[in-house]
Amino acid sequence: MDSENKLGDYLRARRALVRPQDTGLPEDGPRRVPGLRRDEVALLAGVSTDYYIRLEQGRERHPSDQVLRS
Repeated sequence: MDSENKLGDYLRARRALVRPQDTGLPEDGPRRVPGLRRDEVALLAGVSTDYYIRLEQGRERHPSDQVLRS
């Protein structure tokens, strides 16, 4: 894990633990990796996929409290 991007490390770890059917999203067949896709997390959090990717990659380092709560 990249110690410079603790938020991204956390988001990736949590995303891997959640199954689509646990969130009400349809299960659409086998996945290459376990857990939710980035676009699914973004949809559930109410943010754009691009914004979520920036958070995960450490390019957005100051998310609002509202985003963190989602």
